[in-house]
Amino acid sequence: MTIDASSPTGIASDRLRRIDDHLSAYVDDGRLAGWHVRVSKGGAVIHDAMLGQRDREAGLPITADTLYRIYSMTKPVTSVAAMMLYERAELSLNDPVSTFIPSFADLQVYVGGPAAKPVTRPATEPMRVKHLLTHTSGLTYGFHRVHVTDEVMRLAGQEFGPPAGMDLAAACDSWAAMPLRFDPGSCWNYGVSTDVLGRVVEVVSGRSLDDFFAAEITGPLGMRDTAFQAVDPDRLAALYALSPDGAVRFDAFGKAALQKPHMLSGGGGLVSSMDDYWRFTEMLRRGGELDGVRLLSDRTVRFMASNHLPGGADLEEFGIPLYAETPFSGVGFGLGFSVTTDPQATGIASSVGEYGWGGLASTYFWVDPVEDLTAILMTQLMPSSAYPVRQELKQLVYGALAD
Repeated sequence: MTIDASSPTGIASDRLRRIDDHLSAYVDDGRLAGWHVRVSKGGAVIHDAMLGQRDREAGLPITADTLYRIYSMTKPVTSVAAMMLYERAELSLNDPVSTFIPSFADLQVYVGGPAAKPVTRPATEPMRVKHLLTHTSGLTYGFHRVHVTDEVMRLAGQEFGPPAGMDLAAACDSWAAMPLRFDPGSCWNYGVSTDVLGRVVEVVSGRSLDDFFAAEITGPLGMRDTAFQAVDPDRLAALYALSPDGAVRFDAFGKAALQKPHMLSGGGGLVSSMDDYWRFTEMLRRGGELDGVRLLSDRTVRFMASNHLPGGADLEEFGIPLYAETPFSGVGFGLGFSVTTDPQATGIASSVGEYGWGGLASTYFWVDPVEDLTAILMTQLMPSSAYPVRQELKQLVYGALAD
């Protein structure tokens, strides 16, 4: 892409090229098979670069239309869906989840004992829709491996997802029967909250989650490549996993994207492309509208992208220190996004109010309303904590701002 260095974008194009120089080393030494980065300012794409291979073993390069498993970058899409229903007054943020999923009516909280026979007490607060959006529900993930409630999920065959053949409705009922890690609203913990939110969207709308996305979000935004399975398997990047020898192919996990899943995971099920997800982030940057299609009001987007943790706390104060797709210091949480509250605490020269999220295979995006900027990283290496590539990308992008 040619960049006009004299363009009044507030970006030094020679400094943006540092992104390519830095990330090329990840491909050269085998840490990543390939990557695609796009940076926009004021709606104009000011840097778009890709390098490496979508399938290293087959010698197939990363291309502009490569498809990626975006995993938890599905969560903002599901959160937008829920807030569209909120704007229609079809649900309230304070509604108990049991209003839509009755099995969540009598929740229990873990207080002791082994995973096979946990000791519990009744929850002191109903789980509400807002708790799902903010990950303050008390739900967890089986793959955390730091608490007994995580082990409870694994004993039920749920580490990275429910057992084969279980649909979303049944998965939600199974989670409702498991003990919560804490009372809803009392702490932050990364877990299956957004999957439950996806089921709420289904119940309220009367449509399956894939149908709702297609009719209300991906279809209207022209996101033709985004679905719960790869729309074109030939364009799907191979999935790689960290090993002592670098990135190794992980087909056993990655092949799930080749067919429609039994459970439509609003927390991690979508496959998408750079162009598609860029359109989604542009809709957010523009306050809920793109190319004449408005999904949300600008007020609602600002509301979603504000910190909803009690007392303005960050995740370091209010969260449980374990794996998540964001740093904890200086970062709060909104309705579906992490939100930067204190750039000094993060150690990144970003902006107060910058928001975004990432996925298990190291994909990442953020929107900076102060700088009118969006950035997206697409790649396919799990786990996302393998390398500090997200932090480095932020440093490189903000280091290129030069008014």
